[in-house]
Amino acid sequence: MNIIRAIDIGRALSLNARMNSASTSSADGVAYRVRPQGGDGAGDWLALRHFHARSSDHRPRARARLQYDAGRNLLLRFEVEDRYVRSVCRTYQDPVCTDSCVEFFVQPKPDKGYLNFEMNAGGTLLLHYVTDPTPAPGGFRGCEAAPWALGQQVRITSSLPPVVDPEITEPVNWSLEAVIPVEVLEAFVGPLGPLPGQIWLANFYKCGDRTSHPHWAMWSPIGERLSFHQPVYFGRLEFA
Repeated sequence: MNIIRAIDIGRALSLNARMNSASTSSADGVAYRVRPQGGDGAGDWLALRHFHARSSDHRPRARARLQYDAGRNLLLRFEVEDRYVRSVCRTYQDPVCTDSCVEFFVQPKPDKGYLNFEMNAGGTLLLHYVTDPTPAPGGFRGCEAAPWALGQQVRITSSLPPVVDPEITEPVNWSLEAVIPVEVLEAFVGPLGPLPGQIWLANFYKCGDRTSHPHWAMWSPIGERLSFHQPVYFGRLEFA
């Protein structure tokens, strides 16, 4: 969900306040073990089974898997059993949440901001670094668009073509993979070091704001307010 969806939400707490209480404010009991590629349990998946109340009656089944490799890359994969799929954004930083879209928000350090990796079904990326998601004219109080030099390092592969238009109204299964160099995150939050033993905060989403059947699904529930930009609800990523 990118900044255009946050314009009509109510007043938010500052991210700094949330970070100070991160150890107690992350979603209770929502945790995922991130394992090395090829390791034991490396096939573990998490389900995006929670839907916001404003979603239409279309409730796609979506799941995600996150791993890491020896080259300090995050290996992200989404698989979706979907309908009403539309994907027309083609340019980096386009508002891909308006299309059929999957999203990964991640906060590697409790005293830093989070990155939102948003990818439509065609593989177009939006990437921002958010330090304060309080609504402000034009977006958020603290939000920086990642430059193309960083965005192009994220390698995305989708099972669907770059453009899906007209909308696919019949059932369709699609998948998307993203290889995210850890150094892309480090450009904003500083050195991260070896991943085993670290605990990050994150959430995973599936949406389609301007499809014929809008919906908002998530791994960790976000409460009544329709905004994915609520780090207080992020779950835990525990690196094995």
